[in-house]
Amino acid sequence: MSRSHIYPILQALLAAVLFGASAPIAKLLLGEIEPIPLAAFLYLGSGIGVLFFKTTLGTSQSGTQMEARIRQPDLVWLAGAVLTGGIAAPILLLFSLRDTAASTASLLLNFEGVATTLIAVLIFKEAVGKRALWAIICVTSATILLSWDTSSGQWNLSLGALGILGACVLWGIDNNLTRNISDKDPLTIVLVKGLGAGSFSLGLTLVLRNPLPVLPTVLGALLLGSLSYGLSIVLFIRAMRALGAARTSALFGTAPLVGVALALVFFRETPNLLFFIALPLMVTATLLLLREQHSHYHIHEAITHEHGHRHDDGHHTHDHPEMVSRKLWHSHPHTHERLAHKHPHLPDMHHRHTHSAE
Repeated sequence: MSRSHIYPILQALLAAVLFGASAPIAKLLLGEIEPIPLAAFLYLGSGIGVLFFKTTLGTSQSGTQMEARIRQPDLVWLAGAVLTGGIAAPILLLFSLRDTAASTASLLLNFEGVATTLIAVLIFKEAVGKRALWAIICVTSATILLSWDTSSGQWNLSLGALGILGACVLWGIDNNLTRNISDKDPLTIVLVKGLGAGSFSLGLTLVLRNPLPVLPTVLGALLLGSLSYGLSIVLFIRAMRALGAARTSALFGTAPLVGVALALVFFRETPNLLFFIALPLMVTATLLLLREQHSHYHIHEAITHEHGHRHDDGHHTHDHPEMVSRKLWHSHPHTHERLAHKHPHLPDMHHRHTHSAE
């Protein structure tokens, strides 16, 4: 893994930490609020948090546009992400969370990475090398171990657990739809998803006449949403730009460890032997991805698109005289000429080509 990929890896891991904290804390809140209004305030919190950050961030000091804007062709992908990941998935998760232990729920959420990877590879034809494949196998094996009911010797797949797995599949669809617009402004993506999904769920709450919680509970849900769904998704999208959906999701698979740790604190749940067997599998998966190397001769066909970029990455050699520094991050429509070369790379926005072997 090149040094240029270390920062996206850290972004994916931090996103995992923030999201991993959501399940046990949300379970605490479910004692005072119904699932649908909780989903509403979680996503409204993510949208409001991003809106505050976006208004204070503005543009670069030179006034240059830093990120690509959402255009009309992007709306289909964004709408699909809002419906699957912003509305359906959290509501299904929170209903299922009421009947599932916090530690079990946190661990089952790891299936989101598996679902994302399978969709990325099978439907969107994202290339996965041997190290990444072994990392995914390690994460999947850890999930199986952690989902095993040692008291009965059977799979711990209650109706609540199945609901959580269903939510993971919906988030897997969401992640892959979002990957197709990950070159656009991630703050705008999360803003639209948060306010759109939150408003829909809040409207559904009013239609169904679910009771609204007291103000401290609302504020707690908004704060949790701003971090675990807002900031976490922004970091996840930024990581996908450089790592692709499959690798980012494999790193995101460390999220359940955070959830389990908090479940131990909040609910006094004691981990069994399988937890300590699964832990090194997740660590191994992360190390495999950190050491991944992928290089082969490949061709970039000519393309015109828009996304945030700098001029010192080897892929952006176009000129515009208003630029002061080639290292300044900015965004505008630009054209890439046809290019054939060989260098270490991952399935970022410029390397989503297909190949039969890694």
